[in-house]
Amino acid sequence: MNISPIYEGRPENCGDRIPKEVAVYDLLDSLGIEYSRVDHDAADTIEACLEVEKVIGVGICKNLFVCNRQKTDYYMIMMSGEKPFRTADVSKKLGVSRLSFASSEDMERMLGVTPGSVTVMALKDDRDRRVQLVIDRDIINGEYIRCHPCINTSTLKMKTEDLLRVFLRHTKHTPRIIDI
Repeated sequence: MNISPIYEGRPENCGDRIPKEVAVYDLLDSLGIEYSRVDHDAADTIEACLEVEKVIGVGICKNLFVCNRQKTDYYMIMMSGEKPFRTADVSKKLGVSRLSFASSEDMERMLGVTPGSVTVMALKDDRDRRVQLVIDRDIINGEYIRCHPCINTSTLKMKTEDLLRVFLRHTKHTPRIIDI
């Protein structure tokens, strides 16, 4: 896997970047959030994400997009990459009868991202706040968080505090913290 060195902030030239990625950099910059970045081949497996972890120095954060049986309630779950996702356990903690993975069509319609690129940064496009953010306590307890800028060929590292106090306040998403 090809992985760049760590860069501070946005790419110098965004001409070859997709608009939704550039929109993330624009928003983070406008909010005054500092971030580091690595560029890499598509990181769509845990193995690829582990390679990125070696460079960026922050553990994997799985981002899952799920919904209830009726497809009326949607959740983005952020959890440690080393933990298994047990639908029944998380459903019980959320008080939902049964969770399942949401469709790629719903993901694209609601968050503007495709499978493999689900990220907390996509909440910038959930203006109606239809997606409830659920974060594993282990993620919150870390000093830094890592995520994609709406495309899985780059990874960002920022302070967890900035995500919680600045970014999520801006998007008006209040996370629900649970132990997974």
